[in-house]
Amino acid sequence: MLRWRIAVLVSAAIAISYLDRQTLPVAVTAIAKDIPLSNTQFSTLQSAFLFSYAFMYAGGGKLTDTLGTRLGFTVIMIFWSLACASHALALTFGMLAVSRLLLGMGEGGGFPAATRVVAEWFPTQDRASAMGIINAGTSVGAMIAPPLIAFILAFANWRWIFLISGMLGLLWTAWWRRSYFVPEADAVEPDCQETLRTAGSKPRWVGLLRIREVWGLIVAKFLSDAAWYFYLFWLPKYLYDARGFDTKAVGTFAWIPYAAAGVGCLAGGWFSSYLVRRQFSLDVARKLALGISAAVMPLIILVPHVAVSWAIAIFSVAYFGQQSWSTLVMVLPADLLPRSVVGSVAGLVGFGGAMGGIAFGQLVGYLLDHGVGYPAVFTLAGLFHVVAFIVILTAIPVFQPADVVRRLRYQGVQ
Repeated sequence: MLRWRIAVLVSAAIAISYLDRQTLPVAVTAIAKDIPLSNTQFSTLQSAFLFSYAFMYAGGGKLTDTLGTRLGFTVIMIFWSLACASHALALTFGMLAVSRLLLGMGEGGGFPAATRVVAEWFPTQDRASAMGIINAGTSVGAMIAPPLIAFILAFANWRWIFLISGMLGLLWTAWWRRSYFVPEADAVEPDCQETLRTAGSKPRWVGLLRIREVWGLIVAKFLSDAAWYFYLFWLPKYLYDARGFDTKAVGTFAWIPYAAAGVGCLAGGWFSSYLVRRQFSLDVARKLALGISAAVMPLIILVPHVAVSWAIAIFSVAYFGQQSWSTLVMVLPADLLPRSVVGSVAGLVGFGGAMGGIAFGQLVGYLLDHGVGYPAVFTLAGLFHVVAFIVILTAIPVFQPADVVRRLRYQGVQ
C-alpha cells in the first residue's frame, strides 16, 4: 500500500540521521590521531549537537508547517547532509564543533516532519503503527553505524565516513522528491480529510504554549528523554567503567539493546493501533500502551546489582520500553491537533526532550564526579517514565481533539 511505502521512506531518513549522529562517537579514535580530543572536548562536541538539536527541533517543526512537508523535509535533509559532510573538512576542534552545531540544527527538523507525514497519510487506527515503523529507523541507524564505519576505516581515512554519510542523505533527498506528495483530501481515509483541510493558518508558539495538552507533552518528553539520552550516551561508558568491558566486548554486546529498541518501536505502535481497530477508544488505546511502556522502565534500577548478562538483558528491556513509549508520544500531536500545527507542536515536544537529555546528562556527570555512584543515577532514570506518564494523565485526562481545536482558535492559533 502506498502509505506504508511512505512510512518506510521516512524511516530511512531517520535511520540516516542516527547514522550521521553516530559517526563522530564511533570514529573518535581515528579522528583523534589528526585532531587530538580530550574527554572534555568530546563532551563539548556532544553538547554542541544537543543544544542546536533542541532549539532547531522546535524551529524545524515551524519550518515544515510553513513550507509544507515535501519542501520542508527536502530543505532539512539537504542541510543536515551537507553539515555531516562538512566534518570531513575539519582541521581543528573548533571546526568540528561548528559542524556538530550545524548537524544538530539540520536533524532537529526530522521528527517534526515525520509527524506531519503521519498526520497527512494515516488514519487514526494506523498512526501508531506508522510511527513505530518510522521510529524503528533510529535503531537501524544506530545498529549499522559501527560495522559500516569499521568497514570504511579498513579502506580509507575517517574523513570518508562523513562524506559517504552525507552522500546517503542527498541520495535519499532525490528518492523523497521523486516519491512524496501531499495527498488530496478525497484520496485518503475519511478521518484524515479534516486535517488536510485545516492548513490555512500559520501557527504561533505563544498560543500553542497556552494549551495544557501541549505543556503536558513537553514536560513528559523532558522527563522520558532525560532517561533515554542517559542510556544512549552512557551505556558504553558504564560498561567500560563499572563492568570492565574492553572495546571488543562493547562492540559484541552493545548492539543488543538497540535491536530491542527497534522491536519496541514496532510493538508499541502495533499494540496501540490494534486496540483502536478492536474498537477501544483512542484515549484507552494510547494510554494503556503508554502505561505498559512506562511500567517496565523501573527495572533499570536493578542494573548495578545484577550479573552483567542480566544487566544487558535489563538494558534491552529498558530500550524496548523507551522506544515503545517514544513512538506513542510522538504520535499524540497528530491525534490531538490539526495538521497546521502538528509540526510546531512536535518541534516543541522534541525541544523539551533534548533539553531533558542535556540537563540530566550534566547532572549525571556531576554526581559521578562527586562520589555518587551509578546505583543512584539508575534509580533516578528508572523513575522518570513513571512520572512522565502521570504528567500525561494529568494534562490529557481525556482525548478531546475538538476541544483542543476550540481552545487553539480562542488563542488565535487556528
